[in-house]
Amino acid sequence: MDTVEQLPLFPELAGPPAVPPAEEAPAPPALSARAPLREAIRAFEDAMVLKGFTRNTITAFRADLRILCEFIPPDRPVGEISTRDLQGFLTYLVRERGRPCKPKSYARRLTTLKVFFGWLYEEGTLPHDPAAPLVHQPAYTPLPRVLSDGQIAQVREAAQRLAQGEKPDWRPWLLFELLLQTGIKKTECMNIHLADIDITHPEGPALHIRYSPVRQRYKERTLKLPAEIVTLLREYRAQYQPAEHLFECTARNLEYVLNHLAELAGIDGGISFEMMRWTAALRDYRAGMDEAALRRKLGLSKLRWRETLEKLQRLAEPAL
Repeated sequence: MDTVEQLPLFPELAGPPAVPPAEEAPAPPALSARAPLREAIRAFEDAMVLKGFTRNTITAFRADLRILCEFIPPDRPVGEISTRDLQGFLTYLVRERGRPCKPKSYARRLTTLKVFFGWLYEEGTLPHDPAAPLVHQPAYTPLPRVLSDGQIAQVREAAQRLAQGEKPDWRPWLLFELLLQTGIKKTECMNIHLADIDITHPEGPALHIRYSPVRQRYKERTLKLPAEIVTLLREYRAQYQPAEHLFECTARNLEYVLNHLAELAGIDGGISFEMMRWTAALRDYRAGMDEAALRRKLGLSKLRWRETLEKLQRLAEPAL
């Protein structure tokens, strides 16, 4: 579609005419295959910032690429780095560096290679991706604990008893349903403002997850809430009278609430925010939610989603 130039509403206030494209300053030259490795790494770091990578991810990638420069001279042109060089680097990590390389660290450093050289290829710096043939062998960390359908029913029953007992307490039931339906993290739960809950949303009740730091804005999202939670919310607010935040207590206090529910429901090992997050994610995955939609619902980057998806797939496997 052709771009239509919007004429200024008040020409006399529009300022000097724009410089014709032919007279504009030339764009800085693109990174070439002859660029040294250190220069390519600096450009990649700038790109990570522009793409909104988290500070932790940037720090981890920078450290991994610094180790790469221990094996491959930093002044070597990136176009001369081959798949064999990268395979040699992975061998160096495990056998020759003289420091232990745990499976999880190895997997992350392999991911760093794939992301870095994949970016160079996508930018047109390299004619092919030397990291593409590398086999990704994920570190098989223990699977997270999740609640079964039967345990969910037990916890709900315990929460209902607390809400409808002689001294009603609606907070446990609201907290449990909120975490089960949304899969939000502990910090996100503690940061919920009353204004973030919209019970008049045209598509039904909704929760807005917001982030103040600009670098984490990609985690912001709007999550659907079941209609039934409106009643729980109304009863809870009438009882606790929160003024600004939904939960005006400490995170530790809410952890006690979850563990008390687990005790009443007869669930060994307690219940944690992380356990509820994985339970919610697994329920959505088993229900057939689109993977991209589930990633956005959980507020995960594409990099973090890879490991999360692998664990969800293993959790969803039928029992042998």
